[in-house]
Order: sequence, then structure tokens, then C-alpha cells
Amino acid sequence: MPEVYVSAIIDASLEKVWEVIRDFNALPHWHPLVATSRIEDDRPADAIGCIRNFQVAGSGETIREQLLALSEIEHFYTYSILESPLPVKDYVATLRLRRITTTGQTFAEWQSKFETPPGDEELGCDLVKNIYEGGLASIATS
Repeated sequence: MPEVYVSAIIDASLEKVWEVIRDFNALPHWHPLVATSRIEDDRPADAIGCIRNFQVAGSGETIREQLLALSEIEHFYTYSILESPLPVKDYVATLRLRRITTTGQTFAEWQSKFETPPGDEELGCDLVKNIYEGGLASIATS
């Protein structure tokens, strides 16, 4: 089972970064690859089980993801992909923030496990890694 792990140090407080990413429907505000997003069935964006449905910038392709866990105390959320043009299945990811106590910065970690069609492991990992790196870089510069 392929795994992807990306981390970054963000020069902002944990509270500021959490405010940016906490909303499960806020991808268009901080991720450059997301054009639009909505939560299906008008559910709250922090309700476990809610589904975000978003369009990829440029291509218009749709991805549907389900919120599996969210912790205000530990500053993370976990989600799964329900539908995607990416060559992945059984995809589960966690985006987690940690406070760097000596500097006041934030340590961000984005990791996932998933399956790919045979022979697509490297492609799947590269695509997911680029998505994570682009998102974390965007947060770091906003």
C-alpha cells in the first residue's frame, strides 16, 4: 500500500493556520489546485461524514471526499476520497498541525495511504505528493 508523507514549517501561529484549514470546505481559499467547493446536502463543513465536492482548477474534474475525523484539540482532520480522477482507491489522508513551541511557528503534516492500479504506484505517489506540497506551500505564503 503506497504512502505519502509531506511536512512543512509555516511561519505563522498554529491558531492562524488552523483557522485557514479547519473548514473542510475552504480548499479554494488556500489550495491553488481547487477552483470551487461545496458541501453536499447542505451539511455543516465540520460534521463528521460530510462530503465535499470540489472542482480541480484548470481541468474542471470533480473530486468527492468525506470527512472522517476532526479534532479541535489535536488540530487535525482525516478524510477519504470517494470519487476522483486520480489513480488511487481506498485513499485515507490526515492533515495535522503541531505547534513549534520555541519559535511560535506551525509544523504541518499531510499524509495518506491508498491503493493504485498495478504499475501506477509511482505515478499515484507523485501526484499526491505534488498536491500536498502545493497546498502547504500556499498556506506558508498566505
